[in-house]
Amino acid sequence: QVQLVESGGGLVQAGGSLRLSCTASRVIFGLNAMGWYRQAPGKERELVADITNSGSPKYADSVQGRFTISRDNAKNTVYLQMNMLKPEDTAVYSCNAVNRLNRSYWGQGTQVTVSS
Repeated sequence: QVQLVESGGGLVQAGGSLRLSCTASRVIFGLNAMGWYRQAPGKERELVADITNSGSPKYADSVQGRFTISRDNAKNTVYLQMNMLKPEDTAVYSCNAVNRLNRSYWGQGTQVTVSS
C-alpha cells in the first residue's frame, strides 16, 4: 500500500514562506493526481492545490498567486511552495495521492502555523 511522508511544516510569521514536501513509497501501479489539502480547527478539510501526472496544476482561489505546486515523478514527490503566508493559512496540511487504480492515499499531516 502506498505510504506518504510529509515534511516542511512549521511556524512562520505572516508574509513568510514555507515549502512542503511529500514523498510516496511502495508505489506499484503509478500515481495520477497528487495534491495538498488543509484543515483548520473547526473547519472542513479543503483542497489547497493538486497536480496531474502530466504537470497541470489547480489551486484554491484563496491561494492562487501565492502558492505553487510541483512534482517530480521520478521521485514520486510533490511540493508546495507557500509564499506571502497569512494567518488564515494556519492549518494541518495533508498530502493526497491517487494511484492508477483510483485508490486514494493520505499522509499523516503537517502543521503550518502563521503568526500575525
